[in-house]
Amino acid sequence: MCRSIKTLRPPAIPEEATEEEIRAAALQYVRKISGFRAPAAHNREVFDRAVEAVAAATAELLDHLEVRGAAAQRAG
Repeated sequence: MCRSIKTLRPPAIPEEATEEEIRAAALQYVRKISGFRAPAAHNREVFDRAVEAVAAATAELLDHLEVRGAAAQRAG
């Protein structure tokens, strides 16, 4: 789907994803599904709300994922 969106959970990245990384992924997702790289002025508010909602959902997902074997991989 969005090839420029990278995996944001360890061990794909060495540490927790930053807010900036999460927001960048959310922006790419909203751009892809809306078909707009930058929305027109009359769509800016809904576009920005969508980015924030996707970023919040992404942060919640990453906070609650249980990656089996992650502790063993970090210790190794």
